[in-house]
Amino acid sequence: MKMRGFAPALIVLALAVTSDASVASGSKPVPVTDKSFGCISNLHPVRGFFVGNLAGNLAGTLKVANSPNGGVYPVGSVIQLVPTEVMVKQPKGFNEITHDWEFFELNVSKEGTTINKRGFAEVVNRFGGNCFGCHLKAEAKWDFICETSHGCDPIPLTEPMLKALQHTDPRCAGSDKVSAEDAESLEQLQEVLSPKKPADQKST
Repeated sequence: MKMRGFAPALIVLALAVTSDASVASGSKPVPVTDKSFGCISNLHPVRGFFVGNLAGNLAGTLKVANSPNGGVYPVGSVIQLVPTEVMVKQPKGFNEITHDWEFFELNVSKEGTTINKRGFAEVVNRFGGNCFGCHLKAEAKWDFICETSHGCDPIPLTEPMLKALQHTDPRCAGSDKVSAEDAESLEQLQEVLSPKKPADQKST
């Protein structure tokens, strides 16, 4: 999520190393539209997050995701922890600084998905964290993917909060039936996200 002391020069560099038509390898970028994303649980679960592949190479994505030694994710890989944000692996040379990952911030509803923002260092998630700034800290062998032991800063969401967000993805059938446990976790999440009021100052 949010990374303290993040170097502005790296953000500028990530923005500079982009291409909207082709990449250094000559491969065209993987097309990504609103229709590329749907119910999060339709993807494949891996240790609390979900994966897929827009290029049809799901086996390759799962192989890296399940490897205890990490690896480089194949082109088209989709990584998703919560319904409103996702990473997509583009061809080699798309963006060297992000290891060719493109970040997406989504609006989701019963009607489907709308891409609110896409890109690199400029994408900020609904929790106020910079996607690039967080994933940059992952050890090289994990290919920019954050888990608790991968070197990234911890996020302010607990495992029950994450599961509640996944279970209540409005694009998924039955998401309106919220369990008591998920309802409690979502309430706690709202408290975490709510702006903190300044302490009352006593009059003198």
